[in-house]
Amino acid sequence: MSAYDVIVIGAGPGGYVAAIRAGQLGLRTAIVERSHLGGICLNWGCIPTKSLLHSAELFEQARHASTFGVETRSPSINIAAAVARSRTVAGQLNAGVQFLLRKNKVDVIWGAAEILEPGLIRAGATPGDAPKGTLPPGEYQASHIVIATGASERRLPGIIPDGNHIWSYRHAMTASAVPASIAIIGGGAIGVEFASLYNTLGSRVTLIERLPRLLPQEDGEIADHMGKALRKRGVEVITGAEISDVSIVPGGVAIRLNDGGECLALTAEKLLSAAGVVANVDGLGLEKLGVALRNGAIAAGEFGRTNVPGIYAIGDVAGPPMLAHKAEHEGIRCVEAIAGQAPRAVMAPVPSCIFASPQVASIGLTQEAAEKEGQAIDIGRFSFRGNGKAVTLGETDGMVKVLFEKESGRLLGAHMIGPSVSELVPVFSLALSLGATRQHLVHMIFPHPTLSEALYEATLAADACAIHA
Repeated sequence: MSAYDVIVIGAGPGGYVAAIRAGQLGLRTAIVERSHLGGICLNWGCIPTKSLLHSAELFEQARHASTFGVETRSPSINIAAAVARSRTVAGQLNAGVQFLLRKNKVDVIWGAAEILEPGLIRAGATPGDAPKGTLPPGEYQASHIVIATGASERRLPGIIPDGNHIWSYRHAMTASAVPASIAIIGGGAIGVEFASLYNTLGSRVTLIERLPRLLPQEDGEIADHMGKALRKRGVEVITGAEISDVSIVPGGVAIRLNDGGECLALTAEKLLSAAGVVANVDGLGLEKLGVALRNGAIAAGEFGRTNVPGIYAIGDVAGPPMLAHKAEHEGIRCVEAIAGQAPRAVMAPVPSCIFASPQVASIGLTQEAAEKEGQAIDIGRFSFRGNGKAVTLGETDGMVKVLFEKESGRLLGAHMIGPSVSELVPVFSLALSLGATRQHLVHMIFPHPTLSEALYEATLAADACAIHA
């Protein structure tokens, strides 16, 4: 029986990054995977959806190219070609993960893992052919077992994806044709991204959220701005409504909603369930081992340690925020602690990005959270309408909002909606990690003309001295 220092269960972003780092640290390492190297994110989530969203963005730009003096003939979208490209991109990165694991001397065990006892796992056979060079199912020993099994889409009662009338996110990413109409259940990041995508592709989109507003995890002002932006683009947004009944009818799906006691009815060619995700804890043997759970996820403490010595959990399976970059960071901290290194004692603030049109990016406290904590805050806001680069791009819809502690001037949070804000949020991520204040940011020089100048102006606005507002 093969014995390892570390076995990682799950080859998603958190798992494969943890395994690679363990290999770099000289630990004999294996990783167990049952279906996709790179996990859902690389194969069926973050990466292929961003490829499709980029195709939609290019289509939108082509439709309005004459505004910039570029004449094009009636552009159209070839959804089959866009889907094919997204699968090619995912495949390319999947191959890259295989190469990196091999380069760092990480063994890949192909199968569905169960922890028999601390220090011992069994990989059971799975359908389909295993990738070349992987180890077969069987029992394997390890001093440390890191669970990184991620999360799966949440299934709503009575709404079972069939690939025809009712879609899961996988069906929505591999469509052979653009539906005339689509209703999307869930106004979180996944639902908003798909609403943006299919609206751009030409579908009549209805977005349904049971809570009072879209993007409930985001700052309320930013979420409201997104709702207005989607409505302006033609998306019907329904909030505060519960699904009461779904039925298949000729030509599509009939949906009945309970909207605060009022019954609403609508029909659509397709219904997409995008109601979030749940941690993958089943089948691992956690109950018999006594591994504690919290709100359906594994209760993991510092450096991913669970209540059972020698067993760790990182990423989505360890609870929110369920984001790939958070999983990667947790994986590195976990194996560095296993190797006896002294990683950072506190996790850095985790940024969030939504790649709709317009994009959303945020980090740190929202205004609602700061006020709930009783924080006295200064708020700065700056619209992209006053940013020269945004004007040249023709993308002025959006704003930057920053929160500072009133007494110390310390940055507490930053929230943005607008063009390419996912590329801007690392500025605030670094600032928060370093404990930067408003004065630190005010004394930075931002290059002109760039979108990043909006960050500077929002910071100035917190003291009522923005230049271009």
